[in-house]
Amino acid sequence: MTHDDTAPVYGSAVTKVEPFGVDHIPDNERHGKPSSQFFVWFAAGLNFPIILLGFSAVGLGLSFGAAVAAIVVGAGLGSLLMAVMSRMGVRLGVPQQIQARGPLGFFGNFLPVAYINVFAGVGWAAVTVILGGKAISELTHLPFWVCGLALTLVELVVSIYGYNMINFLQRVLTYVLTPLFVMITVVALVRGAGTFDADPKAADYVGSTGGWITFGGWFLSFLVAWAPFASDYSRYLPDSPSVVKRTAWFTGLGNFVTICWLGILGVLLGSNATSTDSITALHQLTGPFAIPALIAVGLSALAQNFLNVYGGAISVQTLKVPVTRTQAVTLICALAYAISLWGHSGVEDKFSVFLNLTAYFIAPFATVLLLDYHLGGRSDPSRIAELYDRRRVLSWGFAAWVGGVLASVPFWQSDLYTGAFASAHPHAGDLSMWVAAGASAVLYLLTYRLRPLWTRDTPATAEPRPEKTAAVAGS
Repeated sequence: MTHDDTAPVYGSAVTKVEPFGVDHIPDNERHGKPSSQFFVWFAAGLNFPIILLGFSAVGLGLSFGAAVAAIVVGAGLGSLLMAVMSRMGVRLGVPQQIQARGPLGFFGNFLPVAYINVFAGVGWAAVTVILGGKAISELTHLPFWVCGLALTLVELVVSIYGYNMINFLQRVLTYVLTPLFVMITVVALVRGAGTFDADPKAADYVGSTGGWITFGGWFLSFLVAWAPFASDYSRYLPDSPSVVKRTAWFTGLGNFVTICWLGILGVLLGSNATSTDSITALHQLTGPFAIPALIAVGLSALAQNFLNVYGGAISVQTLKVPVTRTQAVTLICALAYAISLWGHSGVEDKFSVFLNLTAYFIAPFATVLLLDYHLGGRSDPSRIAELYDRRRVLSWGFAAWVGGVLASVPFWQSDLYTGAFASAHPHAGDLSMWVAAGASAVLYLLTYRLRPLWTRDTPATAEPRPEKTAAVAGS
């Protein structure tokens, strides 16, 4: 599909279905303001899973002060990562998943994207449907499957409309959800939420240092899980130095404020929770204000899942699965809803397991992308065409990613698998992400100047050059 180089086919139209797939966004389609990134990520952060993480501080035996410090450090590091990766989208005009073809190779990118992006997109969408559906179910007394289905259908429609619709609704949801979560915060404080001291007798106590590392790591993991999608929501912004810089600031601020705010709120709620079910605990604590509190949780599921579903669909197309973006969105929603029906009981335990498993794989992935952008010359827009060149089958960044994952395995701490180092030294906390990122960084630095691992003389099927194509949803 070709178009007039001066007339946008999409522009800033909110009610028009996004016609672009995973291809480079041309200059004439660039639009919007950097401040849009604040609303995208602030609204996504106004979500109950963050409060859910805060509940865990009591179980780890941390003091209130230690828990707050861990949240601030974890959120700060994660927000910095999101800021840097978001500005990459402005500069290059392609999704983060496509950017990964640079250091990993066209086909070397398939495995990490299949696990990190598609699996994470479906998994996070399911977790959020569970929490939002349970809140609406408790509010309306309708069966969970009905409430979860209603949320999924809304997410389906909005994600099909795409980028502009999502940006518009994230701004609206910011204005709607902020006063509701302010109300939850005030009511929680008034009705008995409070601070607490360290408790070495807590069920999951692993020592003050290990518990602090693990707890802060969970909040970092929450933002690390967003990292493979960061550029997806900034790639339409005009590429100029001022826009790049301001995009980074707005992205980082939007993430940091909500993660810190709701994480600390979760710590306060957990100190007096009388139910092991987080939604029930919220209902009990907010008392007569439970209705607006549960409405907030239900609506916040939409703010997060618009991004999960849209990003997951882009990932499916990155894998060259022969489906349109609409079909990919439908597939992601169907899978997420099916998983939510299976996993809506005991979501707290499943959530922590899923959070760990995604972070272990995403941390080295993000490390390789960042190093390749800043050291490997990938920030040069003239090299964008390489991302669509199938002759670049496999590059050394893939080895760096695999090596980082494998190096972290002895340090894994999960109900599914606990590594040898973690078993022998539980008081060290969960070091898996740090080991994975460090190992992948070393491997990348040792190999990034080498020739690609596997190239073909001629591509089997050449993709169109991105700068000369207006990609349709099925491209």
